[in-house]
Amino acid sequence: MSKNIAGMLKQAQKLQTDMLKMQEELAEKVVEASSGGGMVTSKVNGKQELISITIDKNVINADDAEMLQDLIVASVNEALNKSKELITNEMSKLTGGLNIPGLF
Repeated sequence: MSKNIAGMLKQAQKLQTDMLKMQEELAEKVVEASSGGGMVTSKVNGKQELISITIDKNVINADDAEMLQDLIVASVNEALNKSKELITNEMSKLTGGLNIPGLF
């Protein structure tokens, strides 16, 4: 095996180790988003998992469940988008800005 191939294998192993460490760290990070002026707040971790939803009691109205549903969807989607941005930013640190499909 040439030195070049051995070096590439070593770099690939380091990248894999660094990615696993990053995935563990991302699982601990939480992003938050709200809708309706803070009436509904969602928290999502770096693994794209919904952690919690907080709903202000003043927005709960049996006659207008559709509005609450819309606020929940908007809040969760915004939190998921923030989580994706977090993942993208962390991955770019690891890959030096290269966009490598399928890495994460």
